[in-house]
Formats: sequence, structure tokens, C-alpha cells
Amino acid sequence: MADKVKVTLVRSTIGAVPKHVRTAKAMGLTKMHKTVELPNNAATWGQIKQIQYMVKVEEA
Repeated sequence: MADKVKVTLVRSTIGAVPKHVRTAKAMGLTKMHKTVELPNNAATWGQIKQIQYMVKVEEA
């Protein structure tokens, strides 16, 4: 298992639940198609699960 995951915002946050918008922003996903590398841990996966309909996840 990789120690980092690549998370890409593939759906706009416009019209999303405000809590999900804040989660995406906290992860560093501010614009469409922006990719960030985050540590592969339980906290990150909790955030990913919350906004899974807006992101694409890959191993880094």
C-alpha cells in the first residue's frame, strides 16, 4: 500500500452541501481538476469517503 494517495476534484463544489465544500477546501481542492497528494491514513480516507462523489482517488 502506498504512503500517499492522489486526490483529484472532478466535480464542481457549486451546489454541494456546505460541509462538503469545506471538506474539499480543507483537503486543498480549490478548483476543478486540481490534484493533491495526501497521506494515506484513516483521517484522509474519512474525508475522501465524505466527498467521494466529487473526487477521483489514485495511489501515488
